[in-house]
Amino acid sequence: MQSLKLIQKKKTTPINSQISNQFIKKLFSDILKESKKGPVIVGNWIDNKIVPSNTTQWLEVYNPATQELHAKTPMSTQEDMKKATAAAAKAFLKWRSTPISQRARVMFRAVNLLHEREEEIAELLVREHGKTLPDARGEVFRGLEVIEQACGMSAQMFGETLENVSAYMDTYSYRQPLGVTSAVMPFNFPFMCPLWVAPLTITAGNTFILKPSERCPLSAIAIGELFRDAGLPDGVYNVINGAHDAVNFVCDAPEIKSISFVGSNPAGEHIFARGTATGKKVQCNMGAKNHLVVMPSANKEAALNAIIGSGYGAAGQRCMAISTVIFVGETKLWIPELVEKIKKVVVNEGHDPKADLGPVTTKQAKQRILSLIQSAKQEGANVLVDGSNLVVKGFEKGNFIGPTFISNVSPQMKCYKEEIFGPVLLSMNMDSLDEAIEFMNANPKGNGCSIFTQDGSQARKFQYEVETGQVGINVPIPVPLAMFSFTGWKGSFRGDHHFYGRNGIDFFTEIKTITSKWKEDHTLSFTFPTPK
Repeated sequence: MQSLKLIQKKKTTPINSQISNQFIKKLFSDILKESKKGPVIVGNWIDNKIVPSNTTQWLEVYNPATQELHAKTPMSTQEDMKKATAAAAKAFLKWRSTPISQRARVMFRAVNLLHEREEEIAELLVREHGKTLPDARGEVFRGLEVIEQACGMSAQMFGETLENVSAYMDTYSYRQPLGVTSAVMPFNFPFMCPLWVAPLTITAGNTFILKPSERCPLSAIAIGELFRDAGLPDGVYNVINGAHDAVNFVCDAPEIKSISFVGSNPAGEHIFARGTATGKKVQCNMGAKNHLVVMPSANKEAALNAIIGSGYGAAGQRCMAISTVIFVGETKLWIPELVEKIKKVVVNEGHDPKADLGPVTTKQAKQRILSLIQSAKQEGANVLVDGSNLVVKGFEKGNFIGPTFISNVSPQMKCYKEEIFGPVLLSMNMDSLDEAIEFMNANPKGNGCSIFTQDGSQARKFQYEVETGQVGINVPIPVPLAMFSFTGWKGSFRGDHHFYGRNGIDFFTEIKTITSKWKEDHTLSFTFPTPK
């Protein structure tokens, strides 16, 4: 198991190889205080500094393109994780009373610092995740947008007031922070997804504990250094590393009042059940099967380019990636032209300026994707473009899969029933928009979908009738900007409040309502106050 391997390590084991990447030396100065050589030995982030773990178990994390050992992620002990909750609980007592304008100023400074560090963090994402450099820059920018939203928190935390609701009686409400909040985040957007949560919950007055993906641990530390350097006090932002035990700790810890999760359905269902059972607020963004419908009225060039970009960008490792294309009517005749375009997609290591997509993140992910391609062949689908055997020159050990296009897929096939999460596009042919909508609505997932058409009545019908939370019209990946919310439906979401936007602020606060009476009145009464 080359990509993620559980290893045993004595605390005194020396680190042998020299870190060669200058951007890591510059960005992760705190890590290098602990280790001057070798792969990055990741610690937890507590009280604005790296705290080495007491564990004897580590995960080896490899560069997806080269298979060079990149980092070692600790499987944190209970003692490690309790230090983080204790720090967050202690910091909350003071942070909640910090004026909201001062909390927002931290985010203003973080915005400026992130602009300065954009290239360093993008470089980290190329090494840690395997993204192309342009895609990594895009991830940094989308995280930046939520920090920018948090800068205006003072205008989004207002309560309500009504005077004279009864004689000499006033009622008003205001928002208060929850306390210690948390997030369990995925590998595919290790920088952006934590920033869907951290800026809003922190600026709302909470403290925060992040459990990042054990596959991409250093992005979480980069965020910690960003906030610390922006002036965030000790204990407000914390990171605990680990796998299943760390997830269960977050679900069970009494100090933690909420959990935000992005990831697979099995993990999300587990976290939602276990977290809500202990009284926590929980929001879970989970799996998807996103469809793109191509109508005969569509601009062919725009539609074909959108299909390729949305299906293969980030090597298909997006919860909003288009994985299934539905060609309606005569548009099935466009498939040969689409195939020729797909064959021109360039796959390479993320620094290659010609690369359109890089490797998938782990060897295990590659093997799973290849098995789903193989199952499609065995079940009778037509693999018109097969990237299974791609080898990138100079990166022969990398986790590369070429863009793959599979036609004549049926809903009973394994490749359709499962979320592939790789550079694989499925296609189906249907006779009408009604048929396409009915088919899509039968899918248990409801994250996002798109339609390409130049007919406004078709677009209106589609957006009204389709049962997904995010709809694109001539937009292939309709991920909302930070002032809105990420609104997955059905099996793609669990909870009452969605991520970021107005929903995010509601999730991280509680409403307190005050009813006051300022009249000297000593009359004994057993009746409910009424407006007289």
